[in-house]
Amino acid sequence: MFRRLPDIAGDRVSFTIDGRPAEARSGDSVAAALLANGVAACRNTPVSGAARGPYCMMGVCFDCLVTIDGTGNRQGCQVRVAPGMAVETQDGKREAGR
Repeated sequence: MFRRLPDIAGDRVSFTIDGRPAEARSGDSVAAALLANGVAACRNTPVSGAARGPYCMMGVCFDCLVTIDGTGNRQGCQVRVAPGMAVETQDGKREAGR
């Protein structure tokens, strides 16, 4: 599916995924950082519980919804990773702002 291009020199950003330490390249979207850290599914659907992960990588499909710094339903492909950011995968439906 998605493959990272060869590593180039650049700044690294430390953040967490579900409470575990992770690292990304400066400028990566949250969705790209999840994939680069081996996280293929970032949410489960509220009805069937089916796993969903980043698909379009441009904000159209909404399959990359995650909780970022306590705010749910954020499109991971539309947010750049920031130092210290807390990213959580979502299990089912989340209320807005939670």
